[in-house]
Amino acid sequence: MKFLTLAAACAAVAALSACQPKVEKYDYAALKEANPHSILVIPVVNKTTQVDAADTFLATLSPPIAERGYYVFPVNMVKHTMEDDGLSDADMVAGAPTERLAALFGADAVLYASVNHWESRYAVVAATTEVSVHYVLKQGKTGATLWEDDVTTQYSPHASGGNIIADLIADAIIAAIERAHPSYIPVAQQANGIAFNDVNRGLLTGPYGGPAR
Repeated sequence: MKFLTLAAACAAVAALSACQPKVEKYDYAALKEANPHSILVIPVVNKTTQVDAADTFLATLSPPIAERGYYVFPVNMVKHTMEDDGLSDADMVAGAPTERLAALFGADAVLYASVNHWESRYAVVAATTEVSVHYVLKQGKTGATLWEDDVTTQYSPHASGGNIIADLIADAIIAAIERAHPSYIPVAQQANGIAFNDVNRGLLTGPYGGPAR
């Protein structure tokens, strides 16, 4: 009887374990072999109706990449240089050969980012923004993909004072402010943090970073 009970318990644990999502570790072979030291962040492609999405994400991409240990070319200098070279908009830049883009700056790798979804929902006491972004890092000399990821995340600002009534009132005020002046930077930073820092699929520590993971 004890054996049957133990067997049933083991079967239950096994079934529960099978239901848990397994996150596969990214195959970093190509990235390790290329070993890029410098990354060129090009203008972000915006596939949504949110007109500020591209500029918002572009402004937030460099810091987390630099924190991972890579040299990142200044985005304003990059933008002006590309305009002088006849690449005046994000779609045109994204469609240009990676080798050409990298050669303009002597970059080891080029980072592409595309905002594919951006939706904000507002309620009386809540405001939530959901975004989906696709990231691709390509080798500068060959255009080969070194790393890529898709991130979908939600951002919802909330008060946290500890008083339920006061927090509800504060949340309503925050939601009203968010509706009038949406804070796009936090959700962009959140998406970038997930993409670059995830322990299984994030960007590997670069040559100028701390201990490699």
